[in-house]
Amino acid sequence: MLKKALTAVGGAVAGFLMATVFFAEVAPNVTPQSSANLESIAEQVYVPHGELDDYYLFNSGGHSGQLFVYGVPSMRHIRTVPIFTPDPATGYGYDKESKEMLGGYTWGDFHHPALSETNGDYDGKWLFATDVANNRVAAMDLGDFHTVDILKVPNSGGPHCAAFVTENTEYVFFPTRFARPLDGFAGLDEYSEKYRGVMSAVTFDEETKKLDIAYQVALPPWSYDLSDAGKGPSADWSLLTTYNTEEATTNLEINASQADKDFIVLFNWKELADKVTNGEYEDFNGQKMIFPENLDGGMYLVPVAKSPHGVDVTPDGTRFIASGKLAPAMTVFSFEKAFEAIANEDFSGERNGIPILNYESVMEREVDPPGALGPLHTQFDDRGNAYTTMFISSEVVKWDVNTGEVLDRADTFYSPGHLVGSHGDTAAPTGEYLVSLNKIAKDNYLSVGPSHPESMDLFDISGDTMVHLSSTPVNPEPHYGQMVHRDVLKPFTVYEKDENNPLAVYDQADTRIERDGNHVSVFGITMRSKFIFDANSARPDVIEVNEGDLVSIHLTNTDFDQDITHGFGIMDYDLNFEQQPGQTKTLEFVADKPGVYPIYCTNFCSALHQEMTGYLIVNPK
Repeated sequence: MLKKALTAVGGAVAGFLMATVFFAEVAPNVTPQSSANLESIAEQVYVPHGELDDYYLFNSGGHSGQLFVYGVPSMRHIRTVPIFTPDPATGYGYDKESKEMLGGYTWGDFHHPALSETNGDYDGKWLFATDVANNRVAAMDLGDFHTVDILKVPNSGGPHCAAFVTENTEYVFFPTRFARPLDGFAGLDEYSEKYRGVMSAVTFDEETKKLDIAYQVALPPWSYDLSDAGKGPSADWSLLTTYNTEEATTNLEINASQADKDFIVLFNWKELADKVTNGEYEDFNGQKMIFPENLDGGMYLVPVAKSPHGVDVTPDGTRFIASGKLAPAMTVFSFEKAFEAIANEDFSGERNGIPILNYESVMEREVDPPGALGPLHTQFDDRGNAYTTMFISSEVVKWDVNTGEVLDRADTFYSPGHLVGSHGDTAAPTGEYLVSLNKIAKDNYLSVGPSHPESMDLFDISGDTMVHLSSTPVNPEPHYGQMVHRDVLKPFTVYEKDENNPLAVYDQADTRIERDGNHVSVFGITMRSKFIFDANSARPDVIEVNEGDLVSIHLTNTDFDQDITHGFGIMDYDLNFEQQPGQTKTLEFVADKPGVYPIYCTNFCSALHQEMTGYLIVNPK
């Protein structure tokens, strides 16, 4: 078989060869399931009416800029939440608040969601997201599954490896994939001298629901990949993987794979924060910038197999695991050994002013499953086991963290990238389910032409062996995910009245249309099954303005009833937005087209939904 034939092929050559062969055809060795076994598996994923899934699965939506929410074990798609991209279905990016948050961008590349944590476990409050394409970080409220803030991060070069949070969400770290010139323009010939890969320490204020930047670090001009924060005894530390430490500027497929090893950046975030407090930084482009070459301690380099795609901290916080995707092995490192090496100044050299810890002094063991190729991402259960995806050999490998013994292997369909365990990257994994986020679907599903969906494989990992439960198509591209038990989240179903909101109207008698010069403000309500813009008007469901007016429509949904959402669409004005139960939202536009334009509810709300209409009348100049 393919795996056995590759056992003797070494290192990067095998990686390149397999990658080339793999994308031509995939033929995994799949053992047929018996009908009785299939029946048992079907029962495990079936969630009957009236019951709920055990877990939420939050998947990044890649270049859709959206968040996909699934239930586990059913793998039913529950909701698509717009984060970085306008969404005409909900009006996200059309109403005044979300339009301002998006800042004029029409797409985003959403990588790596991170749930807020307390004591190293998910607390069900917030989800953080990053936009690689436009250097943005966002916060989503898990109470209503709405984006509350988006921050444009300066000096950045694509946060592919973010976001990841510290043990109590003190910081959301935001490292970048691309190095860029820090000070003005510099050509690629000056790459090593003038370029930097900047990491940002972002904070989130739960009261104001606002993101901010505490400080930034001007790292060497390398590419920074998936990262993690410490737990328990390592809680003050965080780690970043790197590649292209060769500092190549072209043909990276070859030129960024020359060195035998790249690095993990190991840094003490509390120590860096103290240095900022003590003024040990430079003011740069409006930010507090730390330059590592000027540091005395706080940041170190750990050699790792070339081109790693992630580093993962064990639940007890004693070890960290990284894998070079062009090497066949996973490497287990010890925090205790790293701290000892730092104390003893056990360095093998330095790069860009950052000390390099001696590999042998920090490494605990290398784990090399026979025939497994392309290790990427690792998750954990509650029994001391690790699970690592193998991109090239299309499988998940289960192994013992304490001994390195390989315990089980399971095929995936196909080319797994990231892996999501139930609470699998926290201090308290539950060890029930594992989802492999696959890059290729091939012939798994009904053909829809040349463009294929991607896929997710669900495994039951509660026993000694992994049991494949289902395969689910998914929109591109699930870069990473988080799986949290439903009891942790406390979403609400109706917005409470906010009597202090000057834009909200809860009584029909208070609805009105006001004019101030050429600015028209509408304070209206939506209810089953009518719009009321001005209760005192002969036609309360009509808005009349003049051509050229600035129109602000403030609508409150006064149906305080679960799942009664109203929409508001204006024909031929390319405008639509929704108001969820009890919610007040604002739509603002210039009435630049004279005429009579129907208004209608775009979300089905009642038997008289079709009758929920009105008119926008724009009088010509």
